[in-house]
Amino acid sequence: MNEQHIPSRRTVLKTTAGAAGAGIGIAAGAPAAQAAAGSAPGSASAMPPAAAEAAPDTPRRRGSTMAGVPFERRSTVRVGIVGLGNRGNGMIGLFLALPWVRVVAVCDPVREKTERAAAKVVAAGQPAPAVYTNGEDDYENLCARSDLDFVYVATPWDRHFAMAKAAMLNGKHVGVECPIAMRIDELWELVDLSEQTRRHCMQLENCCYGRNEMRVLRMAHAGKFGQLLHGAGAYNHDLRGLMFSPTYYEGPWRRQWHTQLRGDLYPNHGFGPVANYMDVNRGDRVVSISSFGTPALGLAEYRAEHMPPDDPSWKETYIESDRTISMVQTAKGRLIRLEHDVSTPHPYSRINSLGGTKGVFEDYPARIYLEPDHTNDEWADFSSYAAEFDHWLWKEHANPPGGHGGMDYIMIYRLMQCVQRGLVPDFDVYDAATWTAPVPLSHASIKAKGAPQEIPDFTRGEWRKARSGVDSVKPS
Repeated sequence: MNEQHIPSRRTVLKTTAGAAGAGIGIAAGAPAAQAAAGSAPGSASAMPPAAAEAAPDTPRRRGSTMAGVPFERRSTVRVGIVGLGNRGNGMIGLFLALPWVRVVAVCDPVREKTERAAAKVVAAGQPAPAVYTNGEDDYENLCARSDLDFVYVATPWDRHFAMAKAAMLNGKHVGVECPIAMRIDELWELVDLSEQTRRHCMQLENCCYGRNEMRVLRMAHAGKFGQLLHGAGAYNHDLRGLMFSPTYYEGPWRRQWHTQLRGDLYPNHGFGPVANYMDVNRGDRVVSISSFGTPALGLAEYRAEHMPPDDPSWKETYIESDRTISMVQTAKGRLIRLEHDVSTPHPYSRINSLGGTKGVFEDYPARIYLEPDHTNDEWADFSSYAAEFDHWLWKEHANPPGGHGGMDYIMIYRLMQCVQRGLVPDFDVYDAATWTAPVPLSHASIKAKGAPQEIPDFTRGEWRKARSGVDSVKPS
């Protein structure tokens, strides 16, 4: 793919002027107090209040599919990083650990964070990066640079959509932390823009690269579970202390989403791996979601016990369900259960289970039971399958650096490898939109007392074609 074939930013803006209207289905409101690129509180949201409307018919494709489209091969991958809070700052070292990657530019409205990031780049032996810290919209100037190949976005959720758009409109591939957007019409617009600009727009879902997840994926593709029937994923993580911390997040942006939405705010970590097991968008697709939520009590109780009476959080009213449970059905009739709970006491769990006609795997702790391997009706040791079924990435990088047990490094290594060698990425904009769709749709379903909500076919029919994904072949 040659750069001269990329539509100009002016052309794309003109042809997509009505894109949002073509794809509006569920519009989820954003918090009143937002944060800008990575950290700083921003202006009030311009999004409309949450609405529960029927999902739209599939909009007309505005460009050819991005399924199976490789990156352009390049010897050095030039990266710009937008958002230097906890996540963005923690990921810089993983980019710098790869000798074929150069961090060219960094952006955050908090100058101290950009200076800290720039110092890391220089300490790694690279030239000092350009620094963008002039307000919450300075990311647009970073995206407009001519010496960038890839933009990495690690900012508060309400900024993801606009930043992904800016990157693609300026001819850059973009990877965004979860979730990639908060509304169905935004998801459709990102799909349209990816197809028009011929730039990849990806949800950087690190849990798809967990060692257990990748082993289960390979076992599923090898037929060890028989015909797949059901799976489950979750984000059950007690975040009460962090959400009320005055220093962990820059401002109250994450907690304030609990004043706006009732559904699954963070489905990607659980949904992405299970979708991979079932080849969603690669032979099957998800068609509907029904969601149910408990009362919202946990954050208010925590506030009453831990926050002083003059704390600004006392002005907030929480409506987000303490636990959301969603049932997702696929075109082949399979079921996926999703859970979300960040506001009650609970040991960390992503559930991560898969069941089929020959047995079942369940995580936290990892255990497995398969026929004919096991016959005593007792859970077996999952590690016994490591030698045969561990993914080549985990065999090649047995002790990866970085957080989350090494999955962050594996994800960045593989992504940057694909960009450098001109390979097809392991996932694309259709996966990003699918894995994020439960955010607005679960909210709408809960408001409708669990009524099923249609999940759009973001691939526009391409899901019927088998194609590669995270279960990749090691490049020669």
